[in-house]
Amino acid sequence: MSIYQCPECGYQYDEDKGEPHEGYAPGTLWQAIPDSFCCPSCAVRDKADFEPVDDET
Repeated sequence: MSIYQCPECGYQYDEDKGEPHEGYAPGTLWQAIPDSFCCPSCAVRDKADFEPVDDET
């Protein structure tokens, strides 16, 4: 699964964890998040602004 990061504040949406406080259960894919999604941390950036994170360790 993938992680997407807000370029404004660094908040990360992790598909494995979802975002239960926003109504997205663990395992919710990024593609399933509506285009109207905005960063739940800073509320400045929209879904289109989020960038995939290279999760290689």
